[in-house]
Amino acid sequence: MKSLKSHFSLITALFSILITLQLFLSLERVIGAYEQRLGDNYGIVVVSDSNLSLAFFQGIDDAISAVEPLSPSRVLQQLQQQTGDSQINLMTLNLPHFYRLRMANFITPDEARELGKRLLRDRAISRVETFAQQHDTVYRLLQLFKNVVSVLAAVVLLVTSLLIIKEMRLWQFQHRERMNIMALFGAPVWLRSAVLFRLAIVDAVIASLLATTVFVLVDHYGWMAQLLSLVQLQPTLFQPLHDVPLLTGVAISLSILLASMIVMGHKEEV
Repeated sequence: MKSLKSHFSLITALFSILITLQLFLSLERVIGAYEQRLGDNYGIVVVSDSNLSLAFFQGIDDAISAVEPLSPSRVLQQLQQQTGDSQINLMTLNLPHFYRLRMANFITPDEARELGKRLLRDRAISRVETFAQQHDTVYRLLQLFKNVVSVLAAVVLLVTSLLIIKEMRLWQFQHRERMNIMALFGAPVWLRSAVLFRLAIVDAVIASLLATTVFVLVDHYGWMAQLLSLVQLQPTLFQPLHDVPLLTGVAISLSILLASMIVMGHKEEV
């Protein structure tokens, strides 16, 4: 009964680590999809008296992926609402060309400001609006969320690792007599601890199978996909060809590492 309880405790601890790891991977994919969406929706408005092409803008920064000509009247109204600059109305006397620049990937607020400065250095460009303030707020919220997720994952990993070490020490005490007898007959450390390693690997495989089953069911029934569809995000949360080997490898590697630490710590007592 005690052996079964020890097995259950270790499997539960490993299962918690794997669930946390997979959740972290899934959240990273959600954040990546959100960053891509922000990048697709984000645009820098450029004003020029000349007719400019994509090649011109890419000569300034090759991160610019597309150029979209905009209606002058609509852009002037939008700029006035977002910047509160009443002087923009003066530009209606001689309407210039307006362009929305699309980026190849999500850029930080500092990168947006730097790009705006480089664009303004060209004489063909008279005004640049990066909407840096709004972009900075969204970016900071995104970074805060990523940091919170990382801290929570680290805390769960630490707590469950300590639990695994405790359970393996109990296993070691349970097999202490057998290990001492084998030591008297000159058995090497790895042979004396073979049972400990075998149980650790078996429990690691069981934990990885349970974690895989959970996420296969979640992915099959689309529970998370339904929630993410509300915010128009459709990332692939679970990638079996990548995630299953990763979860199994992490579980087995962590079990072997912690078992090795226990065995090496017990070496002087044998």
